[in-house]
Amino acid sequence: MPIQLADSLPLYARMEQTLATEIAAGELAPGDRLPAEDALAARFGVSRITVRKAVEGLVARGMLEIRRGKGTYVLQPKIRQELTELSGFVEDMQALGRTPTARLLDKRVVAAGKDVAARLGLPVGTRVYRIERVRLADGLPVSFDETYLPFEIGRKVVKHDLEAEPIFTLLEEKYGLPLVEAEYQLEAVACDPHVAQGLSIAPGSPVFRIERTSYSLDDRPVDYERLYYRGDLIRFVTRLARRPMAARRKTARGG
Repeated sequence: MPIQLADSLPLYARMEQTLATEIAAGELAPGDRLPAEDALAARFGVSRITVRKAVEGLVARGMLEIRRGKGTYVLQPKIRQELTELSGFVEDMQALGRTPTARLLDKRVVAAGKDVAARLGLPVGTRVYRIERVRLADGLPVSFDETYLPFEIGRKVVKHDLEAEPIFTLLEEKYGLPLVEAEYQLEAVACDPHVAQGLSIAPGSPVFRIERTSYSLDDRPVDYERLYYRGDLIRFVTRLARRPMAARRKTARGG
C-alpha cells in the first residue's frame, strides 16, 4: 500500500515513521525479520534506495539491526531510563509499566578494597557486605548489581529476601536511613565473563557501568554500588539547565 503520511515529509521519512509505528504497536515484534527490500518497495510504492534510507534511519534509532548474510531484524525496544532523581531499579521499572524481579547470586562479608573503602568512608580492609544480584524487567536480565554495605547495615539487610525486597526500601523504611542524594559515575565498558553470565550476554558485549554512592543524613555514605546495564536494552536520558549568563560571565572572569 502506498504511503499515506504527511506530504511535507520525504518518502524515506514517511516510510520510516510507518515502520516505527508498527514496531511500537507490536505488529513487528522483537526478533522478527523485516521483509526483503523488493517486498517493502512494492508495499510502499517506493524505490529500493528509499527503502534502504528508511531502514538506515531505524537502525540509527536502535529499532532494527542488520545481520550480515541473514537479513534485517527488529530489536527489543530500549528502556528509557531518566537520570533526574535518586531512585531504585524497582521504582524505575514500575514507573515504566514493567514488572521488576531480582535473582540473588551471592551475599557475603569481604574486606573493603581501596575503592570500596573510599566510597564508604572506611579504612581499607574493614569488613563490609557484598551483595550480587541480577535485576530483570518482564523476565529479561537488564542489570547486574554489585552492592557494598557497611557491616552493621549489611548484616541486617541480608536477613531479608533480597529477591523480593529492594535494598533502598529496607534502608529507608525498615532501618530509618533516608537516602538524601547520590553521586553517579557512568561509563561504557566491555562486559567481563562474570557479569556477562549473569546478564545472559556474550563476554565483551557493551554495557553501561554506573558507580553510585548513596548518602543518608549528615552526608553519611550507606550504600555503594557498581551497576552494569545491558547496552542493547537501555538508553539513559537526562535534562540539563544552563546557568544564567551573568553567572557564566562571572566565572569566566575568575571571580
